[in-house]
Amino acid sequence: MGSIVNIPGITSSGSTAALFHLILPQRYVIVLLTLVCSAVCYIERVGFSIAYTAIAIREGVDQATKGWVMSAFYYGYASSQVPGSWASQKYGGRRVLTYSFVAWSVLCVLTPTESPPDSTGSGPNTVTLVVIRLLVGIAQGFIFPAIHTVLAQWTPPHEKSRAVSLSMSGMYLGAGIAMQILPGLVASRGPESVFQLVAAMGVAWTILWVKYASDPPGGPTAFAHVPAGGVGGASMGGIKSPSSAVSASGSGGMGGREEELQRLKRLGEEFTSTPKHLKTSYKPSMAKDPPIPWVPILMSAPVWAIVANNFTFHYALYVLMNWLPTYFHQALNTSLHNVGSGKAMPYYIMTLFSNIGGVLADHLIAKRYLTVGGTRKVLNTIGFFASAVALALTPVLKSVNGAVLCSSLTLGACAIARAGFAVNHMDIAPRFAGVVMGVSNTAGTMAGVVGVAASGLILEAFSGGGGGGGGIDPGWWWVFFTPASLCVVSALIFDAFATGERVFE
Repeated sequence: MGSIVNIPGITSSGSTAALFHLILPQRYVIVLLTLVCSAVCYIERVGFSIAYTAIAIREGVDQATKGWVMSAFYYGYASSQVPGSWASQKYGGRRVLTYSFVAWSVLCVLTPTESPPDSTGSGPNTVTLVVIRLLVGIAQGFIFPAIHTVLAQWTPPHEKSRAVSLSMSGMYLGAGIAMQILPGLVASRGPESVFQLVAAMGVAWTILWVKYASDPPGGPTAFAHVPAGGVGGASMGGIKSPSSAVSASGSGGMGGREEELQRLKRLGEEFTSTPKHLKTSYKPSMAKDPPIPWVPILMSAPVWAIVANNFTFHYALYVLMNWLPTYFHQALNTSLHNVGSGKAMPYYIMTLFSNIGGVLADHLIAKRYLTVGGTRKVLNTIGFFASAVALALTPVLKSVNGAVLCSSLTLGACAIARAGFAVNHMDIAPRFAGVVMGVSNTAGTMAGVVGVAASGLILEAFSGGGGGGGGIDPGWWWVFFTPASLCVVSALIFDAFATGERVFE
């Protein structure tokens, strides 16, 4: 009989899978799968906006109805952030991700596209569409707390920044792909094709996740236990990746194949080795299912520093996502279609800088140039201050190239800031990373509702944002100056109250 190679959480009856997991440790598999997960979610999210715009034009949907349908997702998304973090803590992030993906994939297939709503915008098809988008939002609201729970379980301290940054960069990559590809798909095959495509992508990802993902050794609710601060110079031990402990069993000797597997194992350990001064007793599993300290979390100043910055990040992101097309049309007298590939450029820049920020943060910590807290604060401050400048310059430059440049710089700098506030919950609460993420992401989602609505009220107050005159339109100036101001304020809050030390045991 052939030998069987056992890797914690994965059992493969053949050398191909064994070689795969020896070369690519399981924690890397998890990070790559969550990267694809976040990308698919944002392809769906942006894809719906593109598809429904075409449906609204075809069916003659009024603006009020469009507003209800477009906002339904965010209400559902906001309502399930904290329940999603609780479910991930209770039942395990891997299981929650699986069920969430299946749910929204099925709902995408059920999305009505043919029959127009009645003239009042309250017909049965509109109600059905609002309900489905609400349910899709609820289902996707479980996903990102679950991702952060999984990453907290699997990722050692010296890889936290790059793991979170790489995983979350899928959001921007997915948005860029959607902006680049889906308008052509809608034009050639109709808006229905978008729902079919994203549903198929959701099912495909679920199959990969079930096949290749695993709970950490110890079970789905086992959580990492590392010293306060995560890294530092004291108490050294050995970090071993979840996939590094390989045992072979079977009838007969493995001979040369065993030697080759062991050689590949040693190469993998060297490639993924931990800097000596970061050695700690990290293991991807220990105390099971700890009680969630809700009151201390909600009363914690470091937690609220993360919440404030998450709100600001999403305020800026959603304002640009939702109002930049209108800015091109009203203030610059052009259309998003005429911008060409530039419309996706901010999201690709964001993808790149998100990963640069993560690698830079880990490098600063690993080389001990800065403490964990110092690294988070420096990158957060640089990112948000640069975003503030770029946002403020957008209505000043008042050109297509200027808008593309400023929006790219804004989102790129915001991505750098994510190596600060967006990773900090894993520093202060590694056992409850999904919970803190759920709380802060609720604020981030509400920032989308508030920011998009507030921008509309501002433009209405200033007569709709102007028509492309030579001066700076005051309405658009306030639309961009508001998130710019929030960037400065939130960075100062983070500098004052954030910490890199563990707050919750």
